[in-house]
Amino acid sequence: MDTIALLRLLTWLSPSFPTGGFAYSHGLEWAVEARDIRDGAGLSGWVADCLQHGAGRSDLIVLRHAHRAAGDVAALAALAELALATCPTAERRGESVGQGNAFARAASAWNNTLLPELRAACGDLPYAVAVGALAGVMQIDEAAACTAYAHGFAANLISAAVRLVPLGQSTGLAVQAGLEPLVQRLVAETAALGLDDIGGFALRADIASARHETQTTRLFRS
Repeated sequence: MDTIALLRLLTWLSPSFPTGGFAYSHGLEWAVEARDIRDGAGLSGWVADCLQHGAGRSDLIVLRHAHRAAGDVAALAALAELALATCPTAERRGESVGQGNAFARAASAWNNTLLPELRAACGDLPYAVAVGALAGVMQIDEAAACTAYAHGFAANLISAAVRLVPLGQSTGLAVQAGLEPLVQRLVAETAALGLDDIGGFALRADIASARHETQTTRLFRS
């Protein structure tokens, strides 16, 4: 991957990129309240399950297909519709489109035609579709985009847990480091998967997302 492509991925998937990712916990806030996550080991298992059995894996499949269809607005709009249909809860849908729409607005500094046209075609834009489409049209390596996306997915959940449990920064970094082999494996495994492979079995995470909506005290939007 050339240097400019690396710079763009580092910028787009950075916590400082204005997608509002810091405001979402993916249901993890309820998991902490329910005492499912109390320490680094519990957090590692939770994030690993979300990655390999939940939204993480499905998002990587969607991202890959958005990357390959980057020049086809109709195909991307259909993919966005499918991605939204697979969201198991209203909060999970809001998390995806909230970040996707924000990403599309912020990314206009690099491309001010594709993502606005896509938003006009489909309304709400899932985050994985937005990232994949932009990476594709900018000719950024598909596997590299998937790696950066999965890393950011895990990092956002870990950041939320560090604040909620609370955990120390050292524990959070240890969890992040321990997940690297899983991220690498998921990126490799999703390369040949089709849209029929979208789906998951992270039921506890889905329940957490649904129950988060009625928590009395919330710091996060999901």
